[in-house]
Amino acid sequence: MKRITILFALLLPLFAMAQMNNERMEALLTEKVDSIDGIPGRWQMLYNEMPMMVITDEQNDRMRIIVPIIEVDKVNEDILLDCLAANFHTALDVKYALSNDIIWSVFIHPLSPLSDDELNSAVDQVYYAALNFGTTYNSTPLLFGGSNGDGEPQEEPKPKVKLKKT
Repeated sequence: MKRITILFALLLPLFAMAQMNNERMEALLTEKVDSIDGIPGRWQMLYNEMPMMVITDEQNDRMRIIVPIIEVDKVNEDILLDCLAANFHTALDVKYALSNDIIWSVFIHPLSPLSDDELNSAVDQVYYAALNFGTTYNSTPLLFGGSNGDGEPQEEPKPKVKLKKT
């Protein structure tokens, strides 16, 4: 009996954690953003005057927060390469992505394990990645790699293998 009580006490926090779903997500987003409109799983929002969309698929346990940034034909190859580098160093949990000839700031995650804090952070990161597009490409003040410790970006090491352009 003692083992069952201990096991129950250890597992209780896992059961107490609410799984993210459309109802919970809408409540959290309503608290965070300036305005929200739409139907469960398909919301349009304004956050700090920036339009955002949140799309969920409860059946397949997926979600994404997206912000359109710019049409791809309005940027040059250097900016596209900067986006790829940012996806590795400064965009962190969000990524720059290309779809339908638009560059987007995107957060994609399984829906049910998403925590309240992760959702709040994701909204902020998508916002900041879109805001900083073309400049620092940061989604947060944190820089993961790519710095030499004094705030200055490190020079990327040259690859030892020659890469062919296709």
